[in-house]
Amino acid sequence: QLELVESGGGLVQPGGSLRLSCVASGNILDYYAITWFRQAPGKAREGVSCISSSGGSTNYVDSVKGRFTISRDNAKKTVYLQMNSLKPEDTAVYYCAARAAGQNPSCGYLGMDYWGKGSLVTVSS
Repeated sequence: QLELVESGGGLVQPGGSLRLSCVASGNILDYYAITWFRQAPGKAREGVSCISSSGGSTNYVDSVKGRFTISRDNAKKTVYLQMNSLKPEDTAVYYCAARAAGQNPSCGYLGMDYWGKGSLVTVSS
């Protein structure tokens, strides 16, 4: 069992930075790969970035490469998404999700077991 709570969203100007946090409770975070998704108004949910259970490998969607960085601190039961050089098209509700590592500790965008409720990021002048 795992509960995920996102925080850190808000209003930021284009070119600004924001750091999202995903704090887990209820189980050892080491057991899970973590993925960040986002959903813009009227758009489908999109995978943004993911990190393996150990933190040894990561993945980013092309539109955020070089601007976003995912990291994790299992001792603090927290995963972070550092977002730099933000653009208006980054505006969305951002969700973190967890997938039990099992025999596949790598990360991905399918088969998530637990979801947070989301945090709104608005990029506007």
